[in-house]
Amino acid sequence: MQTLSVCTYNIHKGFSQFNRRLMVHELRERLRGLNPDILFLQEVQGQHSRHALRHNDWPAHGQHEFLAEDNWQAAYGHNAVYGHGHHGNAVLSRFPITAAANHDVSLTRLERRGLLHCELELGKRTVHGICVHLSLTEYQRRRQLELLAEHVEHNIPHDAPLIIAGDFNDWRVHASDWLAERLSLHEAFTEFDEQPARSFPSSMPVLRLDRIYLRGLRVRDAQVHSGSRWAKLSDHSPLTAELELVA
Repeated sequence: MQTLSVCTYNIHKGFSQFNRRLMVHELRERLRGLNPDILFLQEVQGQHSRHALRHNDWPAHGQHEFLAEDNWQAAYGHNAVYGHGHHGNAVLSRFPITAAANHDVSLTRLERRGLLHCELELGKRTVHGICVHLSLTEYQRRRQLELLAEHVEHNIPHDAPLIIAGDFNDWRVHASDWLAERLSLHEAFTEFDEQPARSFPSSMPVLRLDRIYLRGLRVRDAQVHSGSRWAKLSDHSPLTAELELVA
């Protein structure tokens, strides 16, 4: 049975909570320590010319490339674009990324959101991974979940392994039942605790914002990485899960 490990993490554009310190270098080392096969990252800074002038150690390339280095392949989809740069979602993978496309699900000009869909080659199997970061408002989240479901139904075979992970901003935990009914998805942490993990704010996680939804994979283990060491890196805690492909 083939196994794989995944991580989802809102990296807060490489800065600590309240943007006090640039933490992208420490973040890279910590992700290497976790050593997941696939990472679903949100709030990834692809470019920021002002930060590059302000910080001597600002990476020369986009944060997705900086974090991936020689350890993972990287795909990036920019969602918010402004005069001095852009940010969005990224997928990093030890497995070959054979296709990647970013799908705009923004509903207002003030809050730009996207779905980054990657196809990952695991031997003879193709695993579909979608990195999401949904709206702060419930009305927009509901519509974005509809767009997500329509994309999955039209573009991914029902029997293909599927991982949808990211920051759902779904603090009332409405998405899980809906995704289970519409797309037959189950959430990794719900397998153990009957509800998603608390992941925000990282200094004292209370809200269950970050998720790992699955179809065609079993959960062997799932962890929230919290505590003072992680709280220094971002305002979210990373989640990891050990999975196995269903035959």
